[in-house]
Amino acid sequence: MDSESAGPAPSGRDVTVGPPSFARVVRRGAGISVFTLALTQIISLVSIIWLARLLSPEEVGIYTAGTVLSAVLISLSEGGLRLALVQREHDVEDCADTVFWATAGTGLVGSLAALAAAPLLGYIFGNDLVTAVAVSTSGLLLLESLTHVPDGLMQRRFNFLKKLVVDPSRTIAYSAVAIGLAASGFGVWSMVLGQYAAAVVWLIGSWSLARWRPGRGRPSVRLWRELARFAYPLAIANVVSHVRETVQTAATGRRLGESALGNYRYGLRFGTLAGIAVFEVGSYVLFPAFSRMAADSERLQAAFLRALRWIWFAATPVAALIVALGEQTVVVVLGEPWRDAGLFLVALSGSGLGLALQAVANEAVKAAGRPALLHWTSAIELVLGVGLVIAFVPFGLVGVGVAISVTEVVSGIVLLALAKSVVGYRMWPVVRMLALPPIAAITGMAVVFGLTPVVGEPTEMPTIAALGLLAGLALTLLAVYLTVLAVVDRPLFAALRDKLTSRS
Repeated sequence: MDSESAGPAPSGRDVTVGPPSFARVVRRGAGISVFTLALTQIISLVSIIWLARLLSPEEVGIYTAGTVLSAVLISLSEGGLRLALVQREHDVEDCADTVFWATAGTGLVGSLAALAAAPLLGYIFGNDLVTAVAVSTSGLLLLESLTHVPDGLMQRRFNFLKKLVVDPSRTIAYSAVAIGLAASGFGVWSMVLGQYAAAVVWLIGSWSLARWRPGRGRPSVRLWRELARFAYPLAIANVVSHVRETVQTAATGRRLGESALGNYRYGLRFGTLAGIAVFEVGSYVLFPAFSRMAADSERLQAAFLRALRWIWFAATPVAALIVALGEQTVVVVLGEPWRDAGLFLVALSGSGLGLALQAVANEAVKAAGRPALLHWTSAIELVLGVGLVIAFVPFGLVGVGVAISVTEVVSGIVLLALAKSVVGYRMWPVVRMLALPPIAAITGMAVVFGLTPVVGEPTEMPTIAALGLLAGLALTLLAVYLTVLAVVDRPLFAALRDKLTSRS
């Protein structure tokens, strides 16, 4: 199947390239995504730390409660149509106009629904300020809905300007406005206005770089129906995921209070940094790449296994680091009032492993045109995810974290099994490939646990000394991880060594 050029054609048409060029485009896209994700995550991390020093857990909790419905309504407005546009191979201009008007309309409806639901949120959480935050942030849904088409067109053209320019700019805009206003005493409103600043930068950046305007194509109900047939399983999966998150937030805030909700939000932000990175790379690079390989089963299988191998290789030591050092790191960086966020982060460590499994399998299933398989994981998230959170919330934030981790791991295993019918991989080689990195990671974790009583407790040291010790322990864990891998998984270590030497 023909692939597209790395940059956008001025007319929006696709430019075909041969397989070698396509492979280079994918590798470059993965590299750009990793680089910009690292940059934006660093900026985001600095913002989280700074805001945690300026805002209380209660203020963060109020903002979280006021925006609890936003993710659900945003996913409803997008409805999977952006990804349907990315996968489309013909009638692209007509489809772009169709998706634009459909998502803009549902975005407007979503904003009005968020506005109408604001008093209900205030009643659930027993706080009028929650109502005010919900009212104030309702307009974000319309703004975000206007970015779907330009973002989707850049993604399908393998135009990485969104990653290089728009995403870092959004993060910088939010951080600058939110931190500046929080330092001036605006409290929860600093986060609200920071989100609006990020949304405006996102909107302007996407439309400026995509070089697309509505009116070039002819929207139609027929095209919307065709796109919706592909998109509706994705929409259901997104809505179910966000409903689960809404229940988590509501149950935590209602049962444990606003302070716990603030710790929940920050623990979740820390815990999902790596998972978001994996999904961003997967959705932005793997999905369009797998889509172009869908007709070539051998090529798709090889690409799938290669992506799974490296994502799992990266995700496993991250989970081990969180278990070994997560609580101490949060306390040292954010302060003692946020210790519960650290405990929640440790309980949440398994979710990154589940998300790593889901990331590759999810993109392969969608790219092969079999998104209906995602109904299985949607059912797991709705039944198991919601059920476990409700059952475990009496055990506090640790119980909520364990519920999330179990749900993500089970969803990842099921989705990986479902992808077998699409990709055609052999089960036992994959099981062996996935089993070896955890052995190395657990060994590294055991070494760190053994060293901690000897070198001292980081939370009892001055900040600079504590950060130095935490960094040293983290490097020790990673060194042990790589050393053990060199023994138990020589092919993986040899591939890693070859990649590093080929770049030097």
